Amino acid sequence: MSALTIFSDKDASQPIWQSEDAAQIREKLAQQDVRFERWAADRDLGADPTPETVLEAYQHAIDKLVAEKGYQSWDVISMRASHPEKQALREKFLSEHTHGEDEVRFFVEGAGLFCLHLDGHVYQILCEKNDLISVPAGTPHWFDMGSEPNFTAIRIFDNPEGWIARFTGDPIAESYPRLA
Repeated sequence: MSALTIFSDKDASQPIWQSEDAAQIREKLAQQDVRFERWAADRDLGADPTPETVLEAYQHAIDKLVAEKGYQSWDVISMRASHPEKQALREKFLSEHTHGEDEVRFFVEGAGLFCLHLDGHVYQILCEKNDLISVPAGTPHWFDMGSEPNFTAIRIFDNPEGWIARFTGDPIAESYPRLA
């Protein structure tokens, strides 16, 4: 189940607020200009879908976002526990970074944890199948795919170059809970 947990950025030991209610999550995140929606990941993709299969199945959802926001490119990120570079990739994404564009993800299977560092707080959003999240450009954040990752998400970009991170050098991510 999707969840939002909010911490002070000075104390990772005690959450300030928690919810698994999608409407409450959407409302809290909207206050920070973060888009969170529940969409229908309702296409049969098989056990280990190819990027082409995923894009074909959800082109209608991509088209909706492109029409609304003018996005220019999209791809699929799929990570399994058997991936030989899973640990290195996890460490890379766990470093706090920003992007010059919105970070848009639609989870079509599995789960991942987005952590946003905003206004003296850390917002941990557990995104699962059916979740669409859009993190505004310039927002310091990190992503945890877990030690045994299993997710597929469509990534949608403002630019044709795709995922470009600017690492902040802040070690804050090391202090907050991670996915198992």
